[in-house]
Amino acid sequence: MGDEKIIRIAPYHYIHVLDHNTNVARVETGPKTYIRQDHERVLFDPVSMVTLPLGHFCLVVSPVLRDEALRPLTDQFGQVRLRHGDQEVRLHQDPFPLYPGERLGQPATPLQVVKPNTALHLQAQLDYEETADKHLAGDEWLFEGPGTYIPRKEVTVLRTIEATVIRQNQAIRLRARKETKSRDGQDRVTGEEWLVRKVGAYLPGVYEEVLHIVDAYILTEKRALHLRAVQTFVEGGDRQRRTGEEWLVTMAEEEAYVPGVQEEVVGVVDITTLGAGQYCVVLDPVGTDGKNQLGQKLVIKGEKSFFLRPGERLEAGIQETHVLSEEEGLVLRAIEGFEEKDPEGEVIARKPGDRWMIRGPQDYVPPVVVEVLSLRRAIPLDQNEGIYVRDIKTGKVRSVIGQSYMLTQDEELWAKPLPASVEELLAPGKDPVLDRTVGAGRAEESEQAGRDPTRVVTFRVPHNAAVQVYNYSKKTARVVFGPELVMLDAAEQFTVLSLSGGRPKTPGRVRSLCLLLGPDFCTDLIVIETADHARLQLQLSYNWHFEVEDRDVPREAARVFSVLDFVGDSCKAIASRIRGAVASVQFDDFHKNSARIIRSAVFGFDAELRVRERLEFPQNGLVVTSVDIQSVEPVDQRTRDALQRSVQLAIEITTNSQEAAARHEAERLEQEAKGRLERQRIVDQAEAEKARKELLELEAESAAVESRGAARAEAEARGEAARIEGEGAVRQAKLKAQALDIETEAELSRLIKAREKELEYVAEQNRLELEKAEGLSQVEARRFEGTVRALGADTVRAIALAGPELQVKLLQGLGLNSTLITDGSTPINLFTTAKGMLGLPSMGGGRRGSE
Repeated sequence: MGDEKIIRIAPYHYIHVLDHNTNVARVETGPKTYIRQDHERVLFDPVSMVTLPLGHFCLVVSPVLRDEALRPLTDQFGQVRLRHGDQEVRLHQDPFPLYPGERLGQPATPLQVVKPNTALHLQAQLDYEETADKHLAGDEWLFEGPGTYIPRKEVTVLRTIEATVIRQNQAIRLRARKETKSRDGQDRVTGEEWLVRKVGAYLPGVYEEVLHIVDAYILTEKRALHLRAVQTFVEGGDRQRRTGEEWLVTMAEEEAYVPGVQEEVVGVVDITTLGAGQYCVVLDPVGTDGKNQLGQKLVIKGEKSFFLRPGERLEAGIQETHVLSEEEGLVLRAIEGFEEKDPEGEVIARKPGDRWMIRGPQDYVPPVVVEVLSLRRAIPLDQNEGIYVRDIKTGKVRSVIGQSYMLTQDEELWAKPLPASVEELLAPGKDPVLDRTVGAGRAEESEQAGRDPTRVVTFRVPHNAAVQVYNYSKKTARVVFGPELVMLDAAEQFTVLSLSGGRPKTPGRVRSLCLLLGPDFCTDLIVIETADHARLQLQLSYNWHFEVEDRDVPREAARVFSVLDFVGDSCKAIASRIRGAVASVQFDDFHKNSARIIRSAVFGFDAELRVRERLEFPQNGLVVTSVDIQSVEPVDQRTRDALQRSVQLAIEITTNSQEAAARHEAERLEQEAKGRLERQRIVDQAEAEKARKELLELEAESAAVESRGAARAEAEARGEAARIEGEGAVRQAKLKAQALDIETEAELSRLIKAREKELEYVAEQNRLELEKAEGLSQVEARRFEGTVRALGADTVRAIALAGPELQVKLLQGLGLNSTLITDGSTPINLFTTAKGMLGLPSMGGGRRGSE
């Protein structure tokens, strides 16, 4: 472009031309055809001028200086003068070029339109003066809408502020960023906060900061607001609130409450509602002076609704009124000294710590000076039930059995301790007879709840058993024989029996509370040695029982419990006797006479050298009546093998002899069976020949009978066929006659019904036509009657007489006395007519008259 001589500049375009002689650049604007000189250079191609539409602006950096006529100023060299480092805002105007040195800092930009309830936060960067205001650098102010903001080089737009909408039951919380005057005209210091409650759009000031929107708390009859003063302030113009002071705002004061900046919401308090049977105890209640009475209590009874004021709290929440029945009572204790009246009206002085009891039926609300210790109910007891009661003053324990009982204020239930072994034996589901072995319970026993230790301990003594109970306070024992129910007193305990058990007997294997009196069996294993040193193991079973002469005598009854382990002692004594007797006997003698030897050793001999029938232990009354030898087994292995071989040999000999006898008997039976078989075969052959003969005879007779039967059957069949054919023809004729009768009757019935329906139809049609005719006649009559009524009687009479009178007048005008008018087609009897015209009677009329 710099080499071209002719440059065509379009309208609203420009170029910069540099003069190399003076080194000065100038502007050439179009429309023009510019011829470049040799000492000139075009710096750039023609470009469009800067065009600013309506409502736009641009920013020019280093603008030219202009005179009053807005013409650019030049220096002595002809170069345009610039305001270097300065800026100029240009608004809508004709398109203009940029002079050498000028540049466009911001292209054409729409002017910012500020909407209603919106403002621009402006800050002055340089000092300048407007028409009425003077702004210093750093000043801040708002340009509020609606309007169009025209920018200035001295002003910077910091941000756009939108108005905050305050709705009903809302407020906005503001804070002053520096000392300013709020829109309500009050001076605000830096950091001060306040609320604006006016409903509508609020545009904060330049030094006002919107913290947040505060929603009102909606208060109802069941909700109140608990507030606390953050700083001292005056509420409502007359009431001063100090820092930390707390109070309630209820619906009676305001329905919707917006807490102020000096107030802090502690929480929302729900109403406390007491029913008819409820009460509560308020701790630290607020007094008449509005302050909490620390340490005091207040009882409020229902029905009532109230709010807990700040500092108040419920001691135990809402409590139910104590409604006592006849079987209930309350144990009370006085916390402070006071006086009250009893039901008879007497004044009773209560001291701190006093205990007393009130009984129902009544309802009771304890005052603040009374503490409810416990609720007592009457304990219903059957005749076989009881409880242990201890007096807390004296410590004495007693049992109450067989009556309903309510503990007094000085009594409590006492838990009776029992040894673990007794607790195990008294466990529910334990059978005192079957569950006696230590460590082995019944398989079907299930886990059940433990014993109530405050209930009287009971034990059902089985039949033919005894239980010993020892009283540790009286140092006495009593024996109860079954079947009976034992009920322990507070100082009584069961005597636990520890007996030997197992085979052989081992001490402590059986534990029980009851002693079985028998008769019963006791099995034991003992080892003996014969005179020839053969060691044998015997399994013996003894039949035993206890004999008590008089059960009512305590000494005699207690004798059965004098030996702790009677099973072990008796088995040891009997085993000792048997060992002593067998030690002097050879094995063969013992093997042959074991029962006699053992019985004589156990029972001994009487004066007549006969074996006694029983063995009695006088210490406890135990009697052994029989001994059963269940098994005898050698202990030594060689003895056991020899005995086993002899037994096997004896068994083998016996088996062989039995086998030979059986074989001989089998052979004999086989020969007998063969003879009977042959004889039976011969008899069967004879019977078969006889049967064959009878068969041939029967076949011949059968053939004859068959031929006769065939001929006879054919004849009978033909006759039967003819008979059936005749009967069929007769029956067919009868059926045809019956069918014809049925068809005739059906046709007759149809005709009768058709005639009946036709008659009904005609009758109905006649009835309908008659009704129609009657209706038409009535309509015609009403119409005629209405017509006559409308015309009137005179009019009808005039119409009726109009024709004859006209005819008379016509005849009179014609001079005729009478006339006869006919249509010419109807014959007229002139004789009769002439007589009628003359006024004579007719012949027929005269005869009828004479007749």
